[in-house]
Amino acid sequence: MKLSARNQFQGTVTKVTEGQAMAEVVVKVGNLEFVAAITEGSVKGMGLKMNDTVTVAVKATEVMIGK
Repeated sequence: MKLSARNQFQGTVTKVTEGQAMAEVVVKVGNLEFVAAITEGSVKGMGLKMNDTVTVAVKATEVMIGK
């Protein structure tokens, strides 16, 4: 799979919480966790489950930090 996003990280799915239309997928990358909200159809279409190896792609025009 090739993507235009430059920020890509390999990680492991640690949790999939399914809802009615959307699902929350948690991916562990090193000491970090990425949380993505994706459609139920995408979860089913990719067959996502715990311990799957996936690529997290981050494409953002802004990153904010507050303290």
